[in-house]
Amino acid sequence: MQPDIHLNYWAILAAMAASIVLGFLWYGPIFGKAWMKEMGIPADQKPDPKVMRRGVILMVIGSFLTAFVLAHTGEVWRPSVWKAGADGSAAFYGFSTGFWTWIGFYVPLLLGSVAWENKSWKLFGINAAYYFVMLQLVAMILAFWR
Repeated sequence: MQPDIHLNYWAILAAMAASIVLGFLWYGPIFGKAWMKEMGIPADQKPDPKVMRRGVILMVIGSFLTAFVLAHTGEVWRPSVWKAGADGSAAFYGFSTGFWTWIGFYVPLLLGSVAWENKSWKLFGINAAYYFVMLQLVAMILAFWR
């Protein structure tokens, strides 16, 4: 049996935008100074505009890919997609999609940065918390706005 997946591209775009806004806030006014310190970037250093432009473009692409894949991931957990019964609450699918993606994919990559790139545990905490919140935000938007 093949799943009957329907994607809401408006929800994907909204989740993508929410992810970008969260990233600007998280790595700006919320944890920007601590993140820069842990990355070894001087506080008074202004980024090259070309580097910023490339970073924003790559962030938009990454945010779209994350939202697009999470939309699929969240859908395949639903029994209705497989014509196998009624779905549970949207909150369950949102939380589960975000959590299992975070713990299974993001956390291991971040642990690798501590183990092999000599990044600090504080940087791990800043980044891991961001990805957890971001994945929850994106997955909840997608789960509730099908």
